[in-house]
Amino acid sequence: MQKQHTAERFSPRQLAIIGLLSGISIFLSLTPLGFLPIPPINPTIMHIPVIIGAIIEGPLVGAFVGGIFGLSSMIRAFMTPTPTNFMFWNPLISVGVRILIGLVSGYVYKALKNTKSGVVLAALLGTLTNTVGVLGLTYLFYAARYAEAIGISRNAAGFVLLGIAGNNGIPEAIVSVLIIVPVVAAYKKMKR
Repeated sequence: MQKQHTAERFSPRQLAIIGLLSGISIFLSLTPLGFLPIPPINPTIMHIPVIIGAIIEGPLVGAFVGGIFGLSSMIRAFMTPTPTNFMFWNPLISVGVRILIGLVSGYVYKALKNTKSGVVLAALLGTLTNTVGVLGLTYLFYAARYAEAIGISRNAAGFVLLGIAGNNGIPEAIVSVLIIVPVVAAYKKMKR
């Protein structure tokens, strides 16, 4: 039995969705438009195309778009170094977590039988996968280095990362739902 190529596993529509959403994801990750400056926080919306792809075309499409998002965030981390960008040099954090966003969102949506509550829960859990994955792995792999980079004690690193998760993660989840629910509804209406 021969292996199928990636292009043969996806329909032309799925390839078009992957291309479109990957382009949006790259654009958001390489420009300031991927962040919503809502003082005093700065929540990201870069993960939203991944979740949309996972909901409208399934977990594998979402994972593929997530991988593209992850690669673009890794490239950005190398191109625009900041004191804490080193964590995105790690492909488990920059790419692996972003692939998981698509898988989690897509399977949650499928498990809830493609309902509106499935869209809401997929948006929430996909966003939390990003937040918990990035910050949790940062703590596991780089707690001491992260603490040194921002000038705090290693013991305080966990509390700071937990604070970021609460301050940014919750608004990001809310914004995700507010954007994703109408986009998916419009897509489904247009598809009929």
